[in-house]
Amino acid sequence: MLISLDEALKLDRKSIIDLHREYGNSGLVSLLGMLNFDKLFVKAEGVQVWDSEGNMYLDFLGGYGSLNTGHNHPYIIEALRKVEGRPNFMQASLPALAGVLAHNLAEITPGELKHSFFGNSGAEAVEGALKAARIATGRHAIISTVGSFHGKTMGALSLTGREKYQEPFKPLVPECDKVPFNDLGALEERLKKGDVAGFIVEPIQGEGGIIVPDKGYLKGAEELCHRYGALFIADEIQTGFGRTGKMFACEWDDVKPDIMCLAKSLSGGIMPISVFITTEDVWNKAYGTKEKCLLHTTTFGGNTWAVTAGIASLELITQEKLPEKALAMGDYLIKELNVLKEKYGLIKEVRGRGLLIGLEFEQPKGMLDKISGGALSRASEEYLGALVAGQLQNKYGVITAYTLNNPNVIRLEPPLTVNKEQVDHVLTSLDKIFESNKSFLGMAVKSTGSIISNIFGRK
Repeated sequence: MLISLDEALKLDRKSIIDLHREYGNSGLVSLLGMLNFDKLFVKAEGVQVWDSEGNMYLDFLGGYGSLNTGHNHPYIIEALRKVEGRPNFMQASLPALAGVLAHNLAEITPGELKHSFFGNSGAEAVEGALKAARIATGRHAIISTVGSFHGKTMGALSLTGREKYQEPFKPLVPECDKVPFNDLGALEERLKKGDVAGFIVEPIQGEGGIIVPDKGYLKGAEELCHRYGALFIADEIQTGFGRTGKMFACEWDDVKPDIMCLAKSLSGGIMPISVFITTEDVWNKAYGTKEKCLLHTTTFGGNTWAVTAGIASLELITQEKLPEKALAMGDYLIKELNVLKEKYGLIKEVRGRGLLIGLEFEQPKGMLDKISGGALSRASEEYLGALVAGQLQNKYGVITAYTLNNPNVIRLEPPLTVNKEQVDHVLTSLDKIFESNKSFLGMAVKSTGSIISNIFGRK
């Protein structure tokens, strides 16, 4: 029997969990349940969300950078109401509003970026960028960086920098190589072979643990790419649209990419949409003729609802000066987090720019780690970030998460509309957590038996 929408909206938390366990990803159900992350959220506005039991939370995860304008911004919702009744997508036609969004993106992106291709997810934008680079240059090799994250579709996964996600799916796409992040010498050595179509890089590594490169690295990489005939591809899926204090993170190094990948906050987190945008030269070489114009297509890309949300989101970001707000609030948050770092030994490093901030923790040392044969350290690497995130959410009503490629780091990535009172609540909450939890083991003991079992290798 089918469940109607009206019935679905009345389901309780247990019913939702049971449905996911039976018909969805049961492993994810278990993982989220271990830390009580399987709450049923029923309302969201700005930085605030509410669960089915009426508890309010501050969202400092922000959809991994998808909610720069906050949850359900009324300006974007109202924009969507204006296109009710229009066809959402029509094949063999030119969607009018997609052309408008493409124009607006050309206006705000750095350098000579001009031609846009719309898709539905960040990984899809990366796939499109890789294809464009290969056909535009006539070369095949793609370089990414160690610790990177570009998605989990086959091409994007081949460039993502964590073996855990790659190994089950090998062989991956050939001629995809990695060089250390923030290492121009290694990049040049690989480029010298003369077979590289493009170098794709995050201006700040997100899932790698919020790693900010040295000043000049991105500009140097851009210059090396052009010296050796490769394209510079900026993956700004997480860093774009004001997140780091500028509209795009590559602007901190005055980089003008040949291709840029965008998604997440392009629609304010309300509609699925992504884009890769190229220079005229790259586009003309790749798809700029009648013979080539259908080599890369998609069904839902550029649909009316998605691009309408995109147009409204860009208006909001520019009119409300969200990059400037992100920079000011981020500077304050980083400064205060460093105060906590000096106060507590559990914090190893505070990193970030704007409101893309990572908090890395110290690993266990001493007799207990030796007794456990290093199991304590290994478990800490996987679970310490999750334990801190768990306490933040379950005790203090702050939603965050660890970074995928480095679970020892939690990210603070709230909507750019966040205010000082909300930031101070997070700082106070972290202070209380570190004051009452002096070590990873103590935190694990207070959490769940499941964590302890994992530490010592028991089921």
